[in-house]
This record gives sequence, C-alpha cells and structure tokens, in this order.
Amino acid sequence: MKQNKKNIFNGIFLILVFVLTFYGLFKNQEIPQVVASLSMAKTGYLWLGIVMVVIFVCSESVILHYLLRKLDTKVSFASCIKYSFIGFFVSCITPSAGGGQPAQIYYMKKDNIELPISTLIMMIVTVGYKMVLVVIGVFLLCFQQDLLEKYMTPVTNFFLYLGMVLTIIGIGSLLIFIFQPKLARWLVEFSQTILLRLHIIKSKKQWVSESMDQYHEAALFFHSNWKVFLNVFYLSVFQRVTLFYVTYLVYRSFGLHGTSAYEIVMLQAVISLSVDMLPLPGGMGASENLYMELFLPIFGTQFLFPSMLLSRGISYYALMFISAIVTCYAHLTIGRKEKRMKGKESL
Repeated sequence: MKQNKKNIFNGIFLILVFVLTFYGLFKNQEIPQVVASLSMAKTGYLWLGIVMVVIFVCSESVILHYLLRKLDTKVSFASCIKYSFIGFFVSCITPSAGGGQPAQIYYMKKDNIELPISTLIMMIVTVGYKMVLVVIGVFLLCFQQDLLEKYMTPVTNFFLYLGMVLTIIGIGSLLIFIFQPKLARWLVEFSQTILLRLHIIKSKKQWVSESMDQYHEAALFFHSNWKVFLNVFYLSVFQRVTLFYVTYLVYRSFGLHGTSAYEIVMLQAVISLSVDMLPLPGGMGASENLYMELFLPIFGTQFLFPSMLLSRGISYYALMFISAIVTCYAHLTIGRKEKRMKGKESL
C-alpha cells in the first residue's frame, strides 16, 4: 500500500512538473512558426539521435556486465540491458533520479544477484557517471574560460557552481562507502541504534550485519583494483558524450553550421552538471530553461525553441518511452517466471 501511494505521488509529481514546464515554455511561442521550423529538420539526423540515446543506455549495460564479471557473478548481457533501461525509466519519474538504482537493485535481486554486490556495483556506476561531469566542469573552469565567457550568463553560472558543489558532495558520500567499508559498517550500525532508540525499529536486523560482511569483501576487491575504476570512468565518458552529441545532431538537422561539435557537447555537459542533483525528475524544467539560455547564440531565435523540443524530446522523452516499454516487459516476464517457479515448488 505504501509503495502504491509512493508511485501515485511520483506519477502526479511528474505530470505536474511536465505540465508546468511546457506551459511556461509554450505560452510565449507562436505555434504555427514552431511547427514550420520543426518541419525543416532533416529526419536522418533525428533517427541517428535515437540510435545515440539507445547506445547511451546500452553503454551502462557494458559497465554493469564488466563489473559483475569482475565479481564472478554470471549474468547475461541482455539482462544488463534490461537493468539499464529500467534504471533510466525509474530515474526519469522520480525526484533527483532517486528511484533508478533501487529499481535496478530490485531486479538484480530477482535474478539472484546478492544485494551487497548489486549495491556496490551501482555505487561504482554512479561515481563514474557523476565523476565525468565533475571532471568536465573542472576542465571548463580551469582551461575553457573563453568558452564559458562566450555563452554563460549569471543564471547559468549560478546553476553550474551549484551543480558542481552538490555533485562533489554526492560523490564524496559514495566514495566513503566504497573505500571505507569499516566506516560504512559503523554508519549503518549507528543508524540502526538511533532508529532503535527512537522506537522506529524493534531490534537490530541480523541480515544487515551479514550484508555488510559481503559488502566489505566486495569493497576490498575494488580497493586493490584501481584499473577497474579507470575503465568504468572511460566507459562513462563515452556514455555521457553519446547523449550530449544528440544536441549537435539536432543542430545539423536544421542545416546549421559554424559551431563545432565540441562546443555544443561541452555546453550540454554544463546543463547536465547543473541539473543532475536537483530534486526534479530528469531535471525537467531546469534543463529546458538552461538550454534556452545557453544555446540562443548558437541556434538563434528561429530554431532555439524547436531545437530544444527535439533535443529534449530525443534524449529524455523518447528514451523514457522506450525505457517504459522495456520496464513493463521486464516486470511481466519476471512475474511469469516467479509463478512458474512457485508452481514447480508446489509439485
């Protein structure tokens, strides 16, 4: 019942943010002019954009499969693709993308992947994913001031620095759990003690202690395998760039030229860094408005709004739709598998 109420709340919140976002964006637009501009986009580039976002999701599947093999956990690559699409979909519909990883861990558990292993792997994936943004942000601030001065405004500067601070705090917290398992154990046990004294729980859970033992063993492996983290980081760079490149494909679809793919990818990275930790599903609202600020000099007034619709439409809304289909399929097939298993046990 509590989970159903939470899902209903998340759904209502998503719809509300969606409606408010697009009301604010469309209210000052001439719809016939927008439609006319959209019709000028070459569909070949847009289909290539769809391919890029699918590669984006499947790139995470490569990372998951790689990490699971390193921990001697045999899972098919198809299952990893399933986990990635599920994670993206749930992230899209929950504030701060907070539900994506728990959903992935849930479905990994259904495939008999131990909870401490899946939790640690998802932490590593998250660190790599967010570390790419931090590295890009530091690189831009230290070596690309000309680029920032050319396109940034006071509003975008504020969100960039806010995003940097929040992301660094988030990564720091995860690194404590990955590289300081003893501290992680103490924090978990301390939390249980507090909850016990507040009468929120009746007793300390033994399975928590057992899970932390398994978690500690897995963490020790990665302590001595820095190359694994480097490989995850490299794969995460590729993953991020494939998604950011969609905006450049939209730029080319309108027949525009004069701005390099590098500049557009970097500006899209600024948007992602700025909104990644905000308590909004998929950065909805903030992403669109920052896009309108940053890309005005590149797309001009005629193509700015249509390009935003296509860029966000491909990289977020279309991918969310594809991920929703995969998630529904995964949920139905897992449900059937559980019924078959229960039927065999009853015989």
